Amino acid sequence: MPEPLDAVTPVAAGGPGFPPEATAPPTVGVEEEFVLADRHSRSAVYRSLSVVPAARAHLGAPHVTPELSQSQVETVSAVCRTAAELEAEILRLRAGAAAAAAEYDCLLVPSGTAVLGRTGPPPLLDQPRYLALARRFGLLVHEQGVNACHVHVGVAEREEAVEAVNHLRGWMPLLLALTANSPYSGGSDTGYASWRSMVWSRWPAAGPPPYLRGAAHYARVVDQLVATGAAMDSGMIYWHVRPSAHLPTIEVRIADVMPDAKTTTAYALLVRGLVGHAVEAARAGEYAPEVPDLLLRAACWQAARHGPAGTLPATHTRDCAVTSVGRLVEELWKRVEPYLSRYGDDQCVGDWLSDVQVDGTGCARQRRVAKQYGGRLQAVVDDLAVELPG
Repeated sequence: MPEPLDAVTPVAAGGPGFPPEATAPPTVGVEEEFVLADRHSRSAVYRSLSVVPAARAHLGAPHVTPELSQSQVETVSAVCRTAAELEAEILRLRAGAAAAAAEYDCLLVPSGTAVLGRTGPPPLLDQPRYLALARRFGLLVHEQGVNACHVHVGVAEREEAVEAVNHLRGWMPLLLALTANSPYSGGSDTGYASWRSMVWSRWPAAGPPPYLRGAAHYARVVDQLVATGAAMDSGMIYWHVRPSAHLPTIEVRIADVMPDAKTTTAYALLVRGLVGHAVEAARAGEYAPEVPDLLLRAACWQAARHGPAGTLPATHTRDCAVTSVGRLVEELWKRVEPYLSRYGDDQCVGDWLSDVQVDGTGCARQRRVAKQYGGRLQAVVDDLAVELPG
C-alpha cells in the first residue's frame, strides 16, 4: 500500500519514472471531506460511526478518518508525485468510501455543505477533543459539518514554507472563486457560491493568514492565538494557507470539496505549481505585497458570494486593483505554467481552468441541475453522489 499523507518525505531527485538527472516533482497529497446522505431521502444522516470502519476495511486505516460531525467522512491520500498517480489515488479513495457508505444505505456526496438538511443539530463524535471544542466554541461547533478539499505540497524547510505563505495568501480569493461548490444548505439556496467558506469564516483562528516575518514570528502568532483561547493548539489554526502543523508541507485549505476526481486532481496540481512559484520567489529574496488582512477577507467574501463571475481585487499585487476573474486567471497562469510544464501538468490544469471559465464551478453545476429538475434538490444530490465501483 502507498504511504499515507502523514508520512510525507522530502523531495528527492530521480525516483520512479524520472531520469536520475531530473528533479522529481514535489510531493502532493489531498484530503477530501464528504457528506453522508440517506439513499432514500438524500438528507444528511449520522452514520459515520459505521461507515468509517467499513471504509477503513476497504482502503486502509490511515486513509479514512471521522470528522467533527457524524454526517461526514474524510479521505486522506497517499503521497503522490505524478498527475496519473494522484488521480488514481483520488478515484480509489472515493470508490472505497462510496462502497462503504452504500453498505449503510448512504450516498457519498462531494458538496461543501449538505444540500438537504439534517434533523436537528449534528451529534459530535464522542472524543475528548471534539467535546472540548463544543464546550469552548458552543454553537459554532454544532453548526459546522462542512466539507473542504485540503492540498498538501512538500516543502521541507519551515523558514521557506513560512516565506512562501506570504506569496500565496494573495491568491486565495481567486482559488476560492474557482472551486466554489456549496450554493445549497439545508434545502435552501444560500445565494452564495461557497457557503462552506462563510461557515468557516466565523471561527476566530480562520481566514487569511497574517503577513509572516519568518518562522519565529509564525510560531509566536500561533502561541498567542492558543493563549487567548482562539485555538486549542496549532492544529486549530484554520488559515486558508499555512505551514502544516505536523508535516513538512504547505497546506492550502481554501477550496470546497469538488464534484469529481478529475477536477480535484487539476486543482491540486495547480496548487502545487503555485507553491513552486512561491517557494522560488522566497528563495530569491522577493518580498510579497503586504495586503491588509481585512482586504483579503473582503476579497474572499466576494469570491464566496459570486464564484468566478465578475471581478475581484488583485490581492497578489500591491495596488489590489479590481480586476476581472478571467484576467486574474491569466495572471495566475503566467506564474504557474513553467512549473506545470516541467512535470507535464499544463494541459490537465489548463483544460480545467478553461472549463471553469466557460461552464462555471461545481456551484454552477448544482444550480443547473436544480433548474433542470424544477428546483428538486434531491436531483442535485443524485448528480453529485460518487458512483459505486464496478
